[in-house]
Amino acid sequence: MKKILLVLLSLMLVASFAFAGGDQEEPAAAAPAAADDQYAAVRGTVVRMAGPFVDSDAVKFENSVKAFEEMTGIDIQYEGSKEFEASIGIAIEGGNPPDIVDFPQPGLLANFAAKGYVVDLNKTLDMGKVKSNYIQSWLDMATMSSPDGEIMAGLWGRVNGKSLVWYNKAEFDAAGYEVPETWAELEALQKMIMDDGDTPWAVGIESGAATGWAMTDWVEEMMLRTTSLENYDKWVAGELKFDSPEVRNAIETVAGIWFKDGMVYGGRKSIATTSFGDAPTVMFEKPPKAWMHKQGNFITSFFPDNVVAGTDYDFFYLPSVDPSLGKPVLVAGDIYAMFNDRPEVRMVMQYFATGASVEGWVKAGGAISPHKDSELSWYTNDVDRKVAEVIQNATSVRFDGSDLMPGQVGAGSFWKEMTAYVSGTKTLDEAVKAIDASWPE
Repeated sequence: MKKILLVLLSLMLVASFAFAGGDQEEPAAAAPAAADDQYAAVRGTVVRMAGPFVDSDAVKFENSVKAFEEMTGIDIQYEGSKEFEASIGIAIEGGNPPDIVDFPQPGLLANFAAKGYVVDLNKTLDMGKVKSNYIQSWLDMATMSSPDGEIMAGLWGRVNGKSLVWYNKAEFDAAGYEVPETWAELEALQKMIMDDGDTPWAVGIESGAATGWAMTDWVEEMMLRTTSLENYDKWVAGELKFDSPEVRNAIETVAGIWFKDGMVYGGRKSIATTSFGDAPTVMFEKPPKAWMHKQGNFITSFFPDNVVAGTDYDFFYLPSVDPSLGKPVLVAGDIYAMFNDRPEVRMVMQYFATGASVEGWVKAGGAISPHKDSELSWYTNDVDRKVAEVIQNATSVRFDGSDLMPGQVGAGSFWKEMTAYVSGTKTLDEAVKAIDASWPE
């Protein structure tokens, strides 16, 4: 079976790699080369790669590329670091970057692209194949500014979805509640739960020094659901102020849920002091103290050990407030960028533009593929498969906004001021003006 897989992957890669650059025509077909000679030019070469994957994630990544390494003879030497952001800056600025770098935050990659360090994939890869394997939003988010103009700065690898609402399925079904598909149906469900004497939402934004990030996720969700993608992009770029009608409306939409009496377990006063990881556990008490919790697919690691996906809990897509905006999905994930241009590095990057590059990781669990050629049958658990469906069915995707903003805003004033607003120590006017004032020139 493994030999058959390698043959099929070989045929796919031969078609993908038979070019010298993204803008050049395919060479005339040549007589088939012997199997042992297909990768003679790159066999035995090394591609150095760095990123944030450590421990089990690093093992899953390395296992996912083994078939490619065996077929091509390219040794992908991956080095993960828990201090990735600091170490990669030293390597790149010091003139000794890895060949490929995995960035969990595209904003950091954008900084290096703006300084001219990043190779433009438009000039090195077969972009026809790349563009055919992603929806336009992924391509938009990989397009960044450089000293030479706009470039394709990276390729999306493993991703995850955030626009998910988790619930206690067993109790939900027993109560006769139905999964809402529209914002109006979600509002009706909230009212039904409250009329039954219960609390709709479990919410917590405490996270130590990072307290407030869970609130920023909600604001980002509402920006995607109440205004255009263009406004979302302007907002994260600092061109649309927090003190604007569009952003204020998104924040007030969140507040309309969180601040209403009886809507959140513990009330507004508890949100800023409840840990984001502890918040959903009240859904599994008997009887449940809250019924829904919005968070990314990683949150299941904070659920009680004895609950089972599909039986004890499930999730649904957070509907759009404005149906005309389609089905946007807030995402996070990893984008691979190229820093050294050699044939073997091009070959690895072209491979990363295919679902095959994450198939092994998907099957091992913990990865969602953004590639069109990936298959739902690869997913070995219901949660990952359903998250993949949500992302595949998205009409648009956008990366976590706070991760795209300058650090002093996205991981600074945005977190801090939203926490102050939620706790009631600042008004919305004071909070948005303080965030705008913190934006770097």
